[in-house]
Amino acid sequence: MALILCIETGTDICSVGLVQNGELISLRESDSGRDHAKKVAVYVDELLEQNNLQPEDLDAVAVGEGPGSYTGLRIGVSFAKGLCYGVGKPLIAVSSLASLTAVAMEDYEAGILDIDNWDSSLLCPMIDARRMEVYTQIFDSKGVAKSDVKAEVIDENSLESYRRECENFIVFGSGAAKCTQTLGATLIDITPSARGMARIAEQKYNSGEFVDVAYFEPYYLKDFVVTTSKKNLLFK
Repeated sequence: MALILCIETGTDICSVGLVQNGELISLRESDSGRDHAKKVAVYVDELLEQNNLQPEDLDAVAVGEGPGSYTGLRIGVSFAKGLCYGVGKPLIAVSSLASLTAVAMEDYEAGILDIDNWDSSLLCPMIDARRMEVYTQIFDSKGVAKSDVKAEVIDENSLESYRRECENFIVFGSGAAKCTQTLGATLIDITPSARGMARIAEQKYNSGEFVDVAYFEPYYLKDFVVTTSKKNLLFK
């Protein structure tokens, strides 16, 4: 039984939700671009004010740990850590792929998605990683992970063993559309949202699964590489 602020900023979508006892009670989000640094604080203030709460009333803060955009993850995690440090609350890290899968499951349960053979399907969330590469992980229809998180360059042989074992291989997320035809998969329209963090964050809170506020870092999966402009090299 907890009141948890959930923050997801690992893609183009900035999403902040307020969760009580594992259920979403308020949500603010935008897909208008990566100005997360401006939006996340505004959304948090709006949610707290709307519900007549102060930061001290929270039991914990949950944040999407990645994989995803280096800058987006950094913004969300930095804000969450600062808030936790300021009010002395624990920090919960939630896999961005697991929470994306939770959104798909929630939409199916609500009847928003009409999918044949859901129970025997495999769910494959995909976060875009440029060109034909995605960050991905395989889940069953109950949300149980069937593989590790990895960066996958998609071709006709990718994820073949998983595609063979299920009746319906379902892909979704920012990297899914470009891979659908190559994989012969079913594409559904699911985007990252803090609402997918609700049940996961509640479970982690109840089991005391917190991360160190001082030392926690996002799960980037790949190193962030800073390149030097060729134009600048000409003048050295």
